[in-house]
Amino acid sequence: MRILVADDHEVSRKGICSILSSRAGMDVCAEASDGQEAIEKALVVKPDMVILDFSMPTLDGVSAARTLKQILPTVPVIILSMHKGPQIVQAAQLAGARGFVSKSDAGAALLNAVDVILQGKNFFP
Repeated sequence: MRILVADDHEVSRKGICSILSSRAGMDVCAEASDGQEAIEKALVVKPDMVILDFSMPTLDGVSAARTLKQILPTVPVIILSMHKGPQIVQAAQLAGARGFVSKSDAGAALLNAVDVILQGKNFFP
């Protein structure tokens, strides 16, 4: 499982990568610091999954998810956010994301979200 991770905060990005890398068979194949860079790298590395921060400079995670859904329609996207709320979850769903995880719950929920999505289901609180 090759995963691309995009988050503009390096500490958050490295933490997400660490959580993912703790599972055998998961490889963070690329990292990006904004949505535009995530799209560019996704076109090159062809990941199996993309994890995007909701709020990033240049291009936010929701806009990047919309674009990724058009150009790599079979690649599932998970949106991460430090904010919770039905509006943010709905925005992620409308953008074509298959899951949403709050950053405060990422330690406990991120791997579960990946597993659920790999089973062909969606993961939304």
